[in-house]
Amino acid sequence: MELQRQNLKTTSPLSLGRFHISEDYGFLLPNPLKELPDHYRPWMETANKLPELIESHQLRAQVSEMPLLNCQFLKGYRERRLAHLVLSFITMGYVWQEGEAQPAEVLPRNLALPFVEVSRDLGLPPILVHADLVLTNWTTRNSERPLDIRNLDTIFSFPGGESLRGFVLVTVLVEKAAVPGIKALVQAANAMLQPSQDSLLQALQRLRLSIQDITRTLGQMHDNVDPDIFYAVIRIFLSGWKDNPAMPVGLIYEGVSTEPLKYSGGSAAQSTVLHAFDEFLGIRHSKESGDFLLNMRDYMPPSHKAFIEAIQSAPSLRDHVLSSGNGPLLAAYNQCVQALAELRSYHITMVTKYLVTSAAKAKGRKLSHLPGPPQALEDRGTGGTSVLIFLKSVRNKTLEAILPQSG
Repeated sequence: MELQRQNLKTTSPLSLGRFHISEDYGFLLPNPLKELPDHYRPWMETANKLPELIESHQLRAQVSEMPLLNCQFLKGYRERRLAHLVLSFITMGYVWQEGEAQPAEVLPRNLALPFVEVSRDLGLPPILVHADLVLTNWTTRNSERPLDIRNLDTIFSFPGGESLRGFVLVTVLVEKAAVPGIKALVQAANAMLQPSQDSLLQALQRLRLSIQDITRTLGQMHDNVDPDIFYAVIRIFLSGWKDNPAMPVGLIYEGVSTEPLKYSGGSAAQSTVLHAFDEFLGIRHSKESGDFLLNMRDYMPPSHKAFIEAIQSAPSLRDHVLSSGNGPLLAAYNQCVQALAELRSYHITMVTKYLVTSAAKAKGRKLSHLPGPPQALEDRGTGGTSVLIFLKSVRNKTLEAILPQSG
């Protein structure tokens, strides 16, 4: 029986193409579309003016003028992804136009019906997710030049100006920095099937370098995102209607459901990258954190979620390293885990700066003519978790995965 179980684990080789993951861009949608067919011009015109419409409190009025459009004219996957991006941006602006004190309780049918329809087609929830805000919301200014912050732009925006642009685009660059790590993970998984210790060792070294590059790339937030603007202006537009005291009952999607529906807001936990690394390195989170992370997988494109599940059902790297008795392999595994823990520690310092410190500063003052800083999610991430408790738990569990080295 044990032998059979071992054989069950020995699955076919992993490949990125099988899960619609790009060799060049990873989980980013390569060269996202910027235009929908002419039928959808009313959506595009609204989405392209979102910051001004929100700041002038005109968005809800503009949405009420929009016709109810059918999704049947959307051709192919990329147009559907763009439609989801457009409708999610309009939805977040609509709900939060007046700040957390007066969120919309009903999403009108001309927004709710097509948003739910395109969401079902894509297997995504009808709310702004990481796959919209980041993975589909980037474009190059010059396609011949490399991807860096000066050569990138967002397709759609919220209030928050350059800080919003910086927040999205640094996250795009983080996803790009993860590409060598995702490829290394596939190489390592396949090296265990062959088995080839040399190929596995090389793959683990590449994975560590990629994780360290992600940490360095994340540091670009400091130069491109103003903490006060992030906290007081941008954050609310990423907030959802689940585990959010400002919208305790959820949101009614008119024409879809008479009962309010609840969805978590956009969160870095919806990025497939760290889920894949965790599964591959065999990191086990506490029940509460683990349940939240598992729930976040339903906010990913289904093929990306399937990639994580394929890693889960592949042979265990930890078991392989432990049973190999190979000192360099054990050291390389531990260096990957250590690098991941350091990335998570760095993320904690970022969240402390952008959330905790900014929350303390924002008390008792308002920024610009927009609604005051949100209180409802003061100590929570936009996904709805108690953010520092969650991040520290995840980091500590990562450290616990380090294997003892003999000698």
